[in-house]
Amino acid sequence: MTRVRFAPSPTGHIHIGNLRTALLNWLHARSTKGSFLLRFDDTDRERSRQEYIDGIKEDLAWLGLDYDETAFQSKRIEKYNQARDLLIASGRLYPCYETSEELEKKRKIQRAQSIPPVYDRAALKLSLSDRERLEAGGIKPHWRFLLDQKPIKFHDAIRGDVTIDAGSLSDPVLIRADGSYLYTLGSVVDDLDFNITHVIRGDDHESNSAVQIQIFEALGGHAPAFAHHSMLVDEHGGPLSKRLGSLSLRGLREEGYEPGALLCYLAQLGHGEQIEPTAHALNLTKGFRLDRLSKAPARLLVNELDQINARILAGLEFEEVAHRLAPLENMSELWPVVRGNITKLQDVEKWHDLLFGPRVVEKPEADLLFAALDKLPSMPFTQETWSSWTAAISQATGLKGKKLFMPLRLALTGADKGPEMAQVLPLLGRELVASRLGG
Repeated sequence: MTRVRFAPSPTGHIHIGNLRTALLNWLHARSTKGSFLLRFDDTDRERSRQEYIDGIKEDLAWLGLDYDETAFQSKRIEKYNQARDLLIASGRLYPCYETSEELEKKRKIQRAQSIPPVYDRAALKLSLSDRERLEAGGIKPHWRFLLDQKPIKFHDAIRGDVTIDAGSLSDPVLIRADGSYLYTLGSVVDDLDFNITHVIRGDDHESNSAVQIQIFEALGGHAPAFAHHSMLVDEHGGPLSKRLGSLSLRGLREEGYEPGALLCYLAQLGHGEQIEPTAHALNLTKGFRLDRLSKAPARLLVNELDQINARILAGLEFEEVAHRLAPLENMSELWPVVRGNITKLQDVEKWHDLLFGPRVVEKPEADLLFAALDKLPSMPFTQETWSSWTAAISQATGLKGKKLFMPLRLALTGADKGPEMAQVLPLLGRELVASRLGG
């Protein structure tokens, strides 16, 4: 059975980039009738917060992305200790004593000599007495995994066959000097223990995956399948601006984006096919396959997200949004009239103010104004009233098309575009229409 995981660090809220990772994992799990694990990589003792754990859970619930299991790396330290001891015993984990300043100095020298800034394994040359002397001086070691410096080959479910030269990589640090574990080791141990079958994440993790394949093997396990999706870029193909790239899901929600719009938009990015907007996440699983995703960077276009948001709102009934609308009069009548002319739900209030609020009206020219008032029907307005009324005005004034309709729309709504006037007129009623025409 397919088993995938979404593994956020609870050091902040979900942003649009890792939301896409969560969605792709969830879609793969649900489309294959598999399991979706939510794992918190909370080994960063100083920055991990309960408020972020709660916030991530709330965000996933708002999106409709359910999960089957929950795990916390902070509760699995004993498992990581066992893996640590095994790697030390097999000679694959070794202590290093350089400070961050010393390592940076080495990298600068390597760059100046046009040498790739790869760790030189100087710590392997230290004798036991050297290590004892350093530790007696108060220096605590960090621990690196000894890579087998050979090409690492694997098949990527999105990108195809991948080869990474381990000789071009530094031996990765798995344990910090304070004894805490980096996610690199914890993730491998967790993926083995939870029987993860597919690791789906951004292509910036491609070299990490190569490293982790060797750690899987060193622990006597087999690596899962990997799928590295492309990163999000702006409309010009460059890095996302700070506003877009770091925008939290919470911020997008506050801006007025519907959960279905975010899911639909992110699901179709790089998919090569348009996905019909839907308010329900499960509808997105139909036809989903990892190998259909493009390897090219995915362009994040806000105007396309806005269009999907508008389409979803246009398909919602009043009962589905009533609890989220401001408690203003006429909302149940207003919603079906304006829902096709809004991008965000809060736009409804703008239309309410335009149609029902007090304002200075832009009145038509005298001849049109006189005819509009003179031909204004006395009976209750229906959706046919606009057509018959403007036909009578046209006959009286000779005006047609925009010269007739635009001045009337501006006078009655204060906007040069918007909902069909055939729907607006019954909503306003005769008294308000006459008032805005000066009658």
